[in-house]
Amino acid sequence: MMDQRDQLEQLLDQSPYARLIGMQIDVRDGQLEFHLPFQAHNIGNDQLPALHGGLIGGFMEMAALMHMICIRETDSVPKTVDFSIDYLRPGFARDLMAVCTVTKHGKQVANVQVSAWQESPDKPVAVARAHLLLD
Repeated sequence: MMDQRDQLEQLLDQSPYARLIGMQIDVRDGQLEFHLPFQAHNIGNDQLPALHGGLIGGFMEMAALMHMICIRETDSVPKTVDFSIDYLRPGFARDLMAVCTVTKHGKQVANVQVSAWQESPDKPVAVARAHLLLD
């Protein structure tokens, strides 16, 4: 029988994008936490250097989708209806973490807030809102 960590890794393995960016998922203090290890090819601004904004947004959207798959205990992948992101500070060339909070979980639609940070959860790099259509 697979433990929870094996199930989470198997879930990520099913997503080509999650594999491409090196996304990881873990459970800390009973909450899903998403991790994006630094990789040089994820740099978007060589001058700072900083992570590409599209990478940060894609990571956060993937976190919202994976979060809903995990809490619903289904293989059904929600469909993104709307995704809005606020970039608050540069995502420097280091690891990025994210957590999700479900603000509405109906039968057909879910709203998820995502916060991504590097130094501290109190200093987010970006925050996002995802509206997802559930199967």
